[in-house]
Amino acid sequence: MRFFNTAGPSVDGQHYMIPPLQRLDLPEVEALIEQQRYFVLHAPRQTGKTSCLLALMRHLNAQGRYQALYANIEAAQAARGDVARGVETIIDFIAMEGALYLHDERFNAWKQDALSAGAALTAYLSRWAQAADKPVVLMLDEVDALVGDTLISLLRQVRAGYHRRPAAFPQAIILCGVRDVRDYRIHTKDQEIITGGSAFNIKAVSLRLGNFSRAEAAALFQQHTEDTGQAFMPEIFAELWEDTQGQPWLVNALGHELTWQDKAARERSVPITLERYQAARERLIRSRATHLDQLTDKLKEKRVHRVMAPLLQSEGSSREFREDDLQYVEDLGLIRRKPEVTIANRIYRETIPRELTAPIQDGLHQQTAWYVTPDHRLDLLKLLAAFQQFFREHADAWLERFDYKEAGPQLLLQAFLQRVVNGGGRVNREYGLGLRRTDLLLEWPLDEWQGYHGPVQRVVIELKLLHKSLQQTLAAGLEQTADYADRCGASEAHLLIFDRRSGIPWEEKIRHSAESYDGRIIQVWGA
Repeated sequence: MRFFNTAGPSVDGQHYMIPPLQRLDLPEVEALIEQQRYFVLHAPRQTGKTSCLLALMRHLNAQGRYQALYANIEAAQAARGDVARGVETIIDFIAMEGALYLHDERFNAWKQDALSAGAALTAYLSRWAQAADKPVVLMLDEVDALVGDTLISLLRQVRAGYHRRPAAFPQAIILCGVRDVRDYRIHTKDQEIITGGSAFNIKAVSLRLGNFSRAEAAALFQQHTEDTGQAFMPEIFAELWEDTQGQPWLVNALGHELTWQDKAARERSVPITLERYQAARERLIRSRATHLDQLTDKLKEKRVHRVMAPLLQSEGSSREFREDDLQYVEDLGLIRRKPEVTIANRIYRETIPRELTAPIQDGLHQQTAWYVTPDHRLDLLKLLAAFQQFFREHADAWLERFDYKEAGPQLLLQAFLQRVVNGGGRVNREYGLGLRRTDLLLEWPLDEWQGYHGPVQRVVIELKLLHKSLQQTLAAGLEQTADYADRCGASEAHLLIFDRRSGIPWEEKIRHSAESYDGRIIQVWGA
C-alpha cells in the first residue's frame, strides 16, 4: 500500500508521487548535457531534488547515450577544512555509488591511484571518463553542505578538469543543493571569503526546482483516493493550496497527518472532511517537525533577518531589501516575491511567529477559562485589557529577549493570544508589507461538540505601529480593520495601536475606546 512520503527520496510503487522528470524541464536539462555544460540545480530542503536526480540518472542510463551517476557527498562536511580527508570522502561516495548503480567495481580500484595524485578528485574523474565507453554525466548532491577549503577544493578541481571533457573528464556535471553556487560564502582557514561563483566560474546556468502546481498537489491526494477509495471533500483543496503553495514536503506531511496520524481516518470508509483537515494542519504546526524546525533555524542568519523582520513587522517595502538577500531567502523557500514579497505560504506564516515566541508562550501563566464567558465565547474586552496591563508591566523585559526586536510588540501580542486560544481556537495571520499593519483572525468554536462545523466566533484584531500622528494612524487603521473584518465575515473587530515613542507616559499610551466606522463598531486599544 502506497503512502505519503515525508522523509528521503520518493520511491515509485511505495509512495504517492508526482513523476520526478515531470517536475524538471527535461528538454532543457538534456540540451545542457548534450552541449557539455556544467550547471546547478537548487531548491529548498525536502522539495524533491534527490528524487529528480535519481530519476534523471535512470533515464539517461536507459537511453544508452551516457553513463550517468548520482552521488550524495554530504558526509564530506565533517572534514571541514581538512581538504585531503574531505576529497577522499567525496571520492569514497562516488566509488560506492558507481559500484551500486553502474555495477562497476573499477570505481574502487581507481581510487587508490587517484589519491596518490596531487589533485585527487580531478585525477579520479579523469580516470573514470577515460575508462567509460560513453560520455560521463555526474550529479553531486548536497554540495553546499561542504565547508571551507573542502568546498573550494571541490569546485576548483572540477574547474581544473573542465577543458578535458568529454574524452578525459565528465561531459556534464550537475551540482545540487539548497543554494545556488553564487550564494556559497566560503571561509578559508585564513578567513578569506570566496564566493562559489568565483571558484566555479564555468557554470552555464542555474535551474531551480519549483513547488508542485495546484493541480499536482491535488493529484497527489487523489492518488490516495484511487488506491484506497477514501474521499477528500472538495473544499479541502483550496485550503491545501493556501496552506502550502505546493511546497512538496508540506503537501505530503498534511496527507500523512490526514490519512495516518488521524487514527479514525485509517478506516478508509471515513471521508476526509474540512474539519479533519484543519485539525491535521494544527497538529502539523504544533509538532515542530524536522522540516519546520530546520526552516525556523534559518531565521537566526543575518541575511534572513534583514528580509523577515520587515515582513513580520509589516513595515517597509520591497525597495528597501537587498537584492542578494531576497534571492537567498527565496532560495531557502521562506518567501515568495510575486506579486509582492511575502512569507511563502500560510503554514510558514503560522510556524514562524509561533517559533519566535515559543519561549514567551512557555513563560506565560494564562488560563483560557479566565477569558471564556458562560456561553463559551471569548471575552475579547477582558483579554485585550489584560494584554494592555501585561504589556505595560513586562514589555521592555520581554522585548529584549527577541531576536526580532523590530517586530517585538506584534509578536508579543501573538504569543499572548496563542497561549489563550491553544485551549480550543486558532489564530490566522496576515502580514501587509507596505500597508503598515498585521492582520489577525481569531476563530473560536462556540460549541465544543460541533467544533468548526458549528457556530464560530470570528474576531479581527488589527495591529499597527503609531506613525506620524495618532489621528492619522487611527484613521488608516479603522479603514483597514473594517475592510479586513468584512472580508473575513467577522462579527467583532479590534484595532491595537502600539506607541513606541520614548518619553510618553504610559497613561497616554494605554487607552480604550469604541469607534464607529462605516456602520461598524471597532474597539480601539493603545499599548
